[in-house]
Amino acid sequence: SIHRRLTADGYFMHPAWQLMIRGARVFDGTGGPSAVEDIAIADGKIAARGPGLPLDRAERVVNASGRWLLPGLLDIHTHLDLEVELAPGLPESVRHGTTTVVVGNCSLGTAFGAQRRNGDDPILDCFTRVENMPKPVLRKVVDRIDWHTTGEYFSHLDQLPLGPNIVPLLPHSMLRIEAMGSTDAAVTREPTATERERMRFLLEEAMAQGYAGLSTDSIPFHYLANDPHRSERIPAQHASWSELKELLDVVRRHDRVWQCTPDAANRAKTFFRFFLTSGRLFGKPLRTSALTAVDLTHERNTYKLFPIIANLLNSRLVNGRFHFQVLGTPFRMFAEGAICPIFEEFESSRRLMALEIEDATGRRREMDSADFGALFVREWHDSGAVSTFNRDLDALHIERAPVPEWHGETFGTVYRRLLQFQTGDRSAARSATESDAFDSFPGPLRQEGEFLLHLFRRYDRDLRWWFTIANDRPGILRDLLFHPHLLPGFNDSGAHLINLAFFDGNLLTLQIAARESLDMVAKAVRRLTREPAEFFGVDAGRLDVGAQADVVLLNPEALRYYDTDANRRMIYRDIFEHEQLVNRSDGVVGAVFIAGEQVWDGTDFTPALGSKRLGRALRAG
Repeated sequence: SIHRRLTADGYFMHPAWQLMIRGARVFDGTGGPSAVEDIAIADGKIAARGPGLPLDRAERVVNASGRWLLPGLLDIHTHLDLEVELAPGLPESVRHGTTTVVVGNCSLGTAFGAQRRNGDDPILDCFTRVENMPKPVLRKVVDRIDWHTTGEYFSHLDQLPLGPNIVPLLPHSMLRIEAMGSTDAAVTREPTATERERMRFLLEEAMAQGYAGLSTDSIPFHYLANDPHRSERIPAQHASWSELKELLDVVRRHDRVWQCTPDAANRAKTFFRFFLTSGRLFGKPLRTSALTAVDLTHERNTYKLFPIIANLLNSRLVNGRFHFQVLGTPFRMFAEGAICPIFEEFESSRRLMALEIEDATGRRREMDSADFGALFVREWHDSGAVSTFNRDLDALHIERAPVPEWHGETFGTVYRRLLQFQTGDRSAARSATESDAFDSFPGPLRQEGEFLLHLFRRYDRDLRWWFTIANDRPGILRDLLFHPHLLPGFNDSGAHLINLAFFDGNLLTLQIAARESLDMVAKAVRRLTREPAEFFGVDAGRLDVGAQADVVLLNPEALRYYDTDANRRMIYRDIFEHEQLVNRSDGVVGAVFIAGEQVWDGTDFTPALGSKRLGRALRAG
């Protein structure tokens, strides 16, 4: 309703505020105690705060009694630079209270446009396998790209009807391709002195334009997807130490962020590379945001290293400015047959991942080749190999299979029943369908790897299964999330369409905090809003008067009982013409406002999302 009143001289006084949110418990992102307040919004900004603001000064009043109000949440690690071209409202993030996203991570992005030259297609080449995104989906994005420089990219973002604010990093792989002329050059030879100077110039230019920093990559199973380089890792991984240091000198001078990833196959090298954050060694601390502190399910003591390393790097001795990113939820990954990021680790299954996701015939042909089976089984049972996941069959859960009895079981349960069946006990099969499935196995099986190989050969993507890589112990996850030198907000949104769904990771961090106290919630809100905004040097995550009114209302009771596993969905998204795994926290987030405009009402989006320009392309510094 619109409230008007007469002034002393008889004229109507028009409302000063477009919106008032009344009576919410406000967590303002400072980390200080919460309080019940009113928030007034005018012209897209916070106009006033405090208890008992005058109702007649607002055009619209939202009664938020019993609700929590907080700044819009930041997602500090996404690959939404692709989706934003197809759905600039980014609805799958917004519905969970995210109003600012960092893009251009893992050395990949669109800052230099499509970079299509002489048959080269770098975005398809780099993103397809690294982020498990089918080429037809990627082409829908690349075909729309009409910019060629980092400055034009910012101008392009400024024209989109953005939902969340966008914070771009400059991606190292794309920088190498731009300076060296092609993907082929960037992965087959060293850059010339002129090309290195060109890289530094382009990076310097991007820092001046407001890019938040530089993203690099060292994850050992990030491979290219186009011939003739399917056996080569992405360009950033071909950079020398001296090239990296030269580029980071530019980032350091501008006081921007280095986003980096570890080389799990060479942990000592990764550890020493992190010392590039040091102000003691290099004159000035380098803001460094590294992936990622986790509690691995197959290496139960590894989590202890992350706080130790971060404490050392931030100590007075080293004088760094360093944090590990943390995911606020158990790290559950899904697979369809052998289509799964973890299978890039094996030489055998890497051959399958190099094929197009739709190429079931090619995968079957590869798996039937003379050497594949023995190699896969040997690698599966190689206990000395570096691995990011638990290979225990009882840790691998079947979600969907052509044999109905397998739904909800582990591979281990099915395997043991199969072994019993192969000894002659046909009663071990619980149905004719399962009996037919067991009869199809070569026998007798001697190793678990043979069992998996047959499943992948026979069922391919019709067999959908999942496993938890990390963060399955709530107490340890809580300690990681709230360690002062680790930072929550990593969600990997927008990538791995059928493998991961962590859009609600920030809500789960708040859920963990809410189990302790309101003071812990206040701390969690700071860690998900103001703290990352300040680290990345952007104007977001605040409820100060004058700040852009990016505001989230939460239902604390719904948050308390929210179950992420029960609210994960595979949906078909028209923008991709493809399925995507997503989360549904409807009712937990009661409302989302971006620049004062409501875009989510707790159950649905408003017409403003994706049609009006609300979010901004945020410049750092």
